[in-house]
Amino acid sequence: MTSHRVIVDETEPAGGDEPPFEPRYVTVKKSKWVTDEYDIHNNLLGRGKFGEVKPCREKRSGRQLAAKFIEFSGPQERKDVTNEVEVMRSLQHPRLLQIYDAFENKSAFCIVTELVTGGELFERVINDDFVLTEKASVMFMRQICDGVSFMHSRHILHLDMKPENILCLSRQGNRIKIIDFGLARKYNPKSELKILFGTPEFMAPEVVNFDPVYPSTDMWSIGVICYILLSGLSPFQGTTEPETLCNITTAKWDFSAEEFECISSDAKDFISNLLIKDPSKRMSCRECLDHKWLRKQIQRATKAVQRTLSTKRLRKFVYRRKWQRAVNAMLALKRMGVDLV
Repeated sequence: MTSHRVIVDETEPAGGDEPPFEPRYVTVKKSKWVTDEYDIHNNLLGRGKFGEVKPCREKRSGRQLAAKFIEFSGPQERKDVTNEVEVMRSLQHPRLLQIYDAFENKSAFCIVTELVTGGELFERVINDDFVLTEKASVMFMRQICDGVSFMHSRHILHLDMKPENILCLSRQGNRIKIIDFGLARKYNPKSELKILFGTPEFMAPEVVNFDPVYPSTDMWSIGVICYILLSGLSPFQGTTEPETLCNITTAKWDFSAEEFECISSDAKDFISNLLIKDPSKRMSCRECLDHKWLRKQIQRATKAVQRTLSTKRLRKFVYRRKWQRAVNAMLALKRMGVDLV
């Protein structure tokens, strides 16, 4: 059998992306449930501690979409899901997952969104038949910054930027989508916002220390994602969660691993301007997009940028994250009283 290697489209995207559907002002429907208007398929697209996602089909139009089911047990949980709907309603951008519909009953919400079938970015690039280069990484990171930049322009912080929340639109294209706005918060520069949630490996020092968060809090997480994408190494991962959080608060890291020997100085400079303990000194999304490493129309013909990157370490990272998520999902089900035997 012939093996075909998948080389990502590294050409600069031309023009705007076609939206998945016309912009919609979504209000939560309480007089009916999602099954009244949609056929829900049984196969799972994803599952986390906040709910599960299944493909669905709108009965009226036949449009293929995705349905995210979120159970709640109290007023605060209900408020959190309502916040997610409100946030998504204001985020109409090609790099951000688009909301299509929403429903609520006595114990659950269902948020209907566009359907994205390309899989998680990191899972895609570790496939044996995939060729990852630094130039391809530039394409992915630029889009991540573009999407988060739009969020920040709407005074919204994502606050849970991590590889699992970055999906690919297709297997060979270079388009991505940022998903999961369940922890996103509206940001007012005139008032302090502090949070006690997030994914430890990608938390910024100010989150760990329960200090005020800013748009630059997302930028730290983007720096961690970029570091891992290029090397497969997690800069602050410890053997235990407390050790990981301690590593983050000290903010000590380097490029000494051999995986960085073939990475360009521009890429290292990009990361170095994000993984800074002082939030005020990190690059903003707009500054990232204007950084030499991400800037469009820059000729990238050096061997370092064109060389195929090893994904051996990245593969180990992805498998470890999948195991952690599986454990977290089982713990969540146990807390809900689900019998796993």
